Amino acid sequence: MSVQDRGPSLTTPFVPDQPETRTVKRPRPASSARGSALAVVRIVMGLTFLWAFLDKMFGLGYSTSSAQAWISGGSPTKGFLGHVQVGPMQSMLRDWAGAGWADWLFMLALLGLGVALLLGVALRPAAVSGTVLLALMWIAEWPLAQSTSAGKATSSTNPLIDYHLVYLVVLIVLAAFAAGDTWGLGRRWAKVDLVRRTPWLR
Repeated sequence: MSVQDRGPSLTTPFVPDQPETRTVKRPRPASSARGSALAVVRIVMGLTFLWAFLDKMFGLGYSTSSAQAWISGGSPTKGFLGHVQVGPMQSMLRDWAGAGWADWLFMLALLGLGVALLLGVALRPAAVSGTVLLALMWIAEWPLAQSTSAGKATSSTNPLIDYHLVYLVVLIVLAAFAAGDTWGLGRRWAKVDLVRRTPWLR
């Protein structure tokens, strides 16, 4: 028998046949799915506020005509607040209608909310300012009332929950769960020195 017929060499380890490896798709982590879902809501809300700003600024012909655009000399608050006829603050809100400071604060709030939500930064300040804005708008519409001070029926369909309160709750949830960290600049924003020293700006 020749040397070649003696079988495997003692210096060569025996390696058994390996089973075929398959790539197993792991389920997506719940935290990642939650972050993506919150990011979608954040972006949609940001576009909602930004669109309201653009429509009132330039009069795009939806809720605001070109003649009533702020850039054309119109007032973003006069049409809404000037016709308030319900609620405990109706007289005060009508006095605010068309005031320069009210127009500026309203438009800056819409722009600030839209930009903050789209970029995913300063969500806590956005939630606070958005809460004030939306609460005042809820009071102006006062869905608790079934009739106005003039005796006409209101368009209220729910005495408590309307879209203003829904938006308000969404803003708080987005800020509480740092929704800007996914598909946004939230993580970079958190590393800014001012934000690190003042966490409420997060």
